[in-house]
Amino acid sequence: MLERVDRVQLAVRDRPAAAKAFADLLGARPARESDSLHLGARRTVLALGESEIELCEPAGAGLVREHLERWGEGLLTAGFAVRDMTDLHARLAEEGAEFAEDGDQTYLAPSQTAGMPIVLTPARAVARAGARLYEVTNTLVSDWTAAAALYTRLFDLDAARFSPITSERFGYVGTLALFDPPARLDRIELSRVVNPASAMGRWVAKRGDSLYMGYLETDDVPGIVRRLEARGARWTPRGADPKTERDGLWIHPSALHGLLLGVSRTTLAWEWSGRPALVTPGG
Repeated sequence: MLERVDRVQLAVRDRPAAAKAFADLLGARPARESDSLHLGARRTVLALGESEIELCEPAGAGLVREHLERWGEGLLTAGFAVRDMTDLHARLAEEGAEFAEDGDQTYLAPSQTAGMPIVLTPARAVARAGARLYEVTNTLVSDWTAAAALYTRLFDLDAARFSPITSERFGYVGTLALFDPPARLDRIELSRVVNPASAMGRWVAKRGDSLYMGYLETDDVPGIVRRLEARGARWTPRGADPKTERDGLWIHPSALHGLLLGVSRTTLAWEWSGRPALVTPGG
């Protein structure tokens, strides 16, 4: 039912400034402008490989203005491409989930999920060139197994194909709710905080079960590092030495208008996704 992680929506105050940041750091390019009645927003949509970044600026009262007033700029909604919207709507209705339609998109409020706002868009054939989103993180104080069961029911996922995760470094346990492994990496990461002193722990202390961050893969980790350094942007290397980092990093929200974004070398994420044999050698 879910084909891939195809977009994120951000609440921003200045769409041109945000678009420039995503272009300069990640190579995202303008795709179109649009309006959303559901969000109460004017949108600049950027193309990033097969993914899209929707930069949402208030056009009056609504969800975007509410987010900016409460939390400031940042990640608003996680987005998935859907193979058959008719089947999706029937499935959601069968599960008793309330949803809202806005143009060709369908929205699920946090009250209908595990605290994560979701936008669902009809899948379209898109070239897979360049960087692309493959993960969104639903961080939790509640039981991650209950969240996994909920998404399994809502989206007809196969829990037998999920991959368990744990991180001492970042203080969480949970699972990767993979959509279609081994064909694709795309998934929802469900992370229950076990270390309240961690960054994720401080986040959930304020926001509870919520949407936390996104992840993309790219063949150009060194290029992204160079562009971050040129802009004086904050980032954290995956390894010990930022000067030689080629596998991955985390971009601080201050660099991308409130979006915490993980970056990994193409295929590397299979290493912690239950299928390390699928990782291709990297330079």
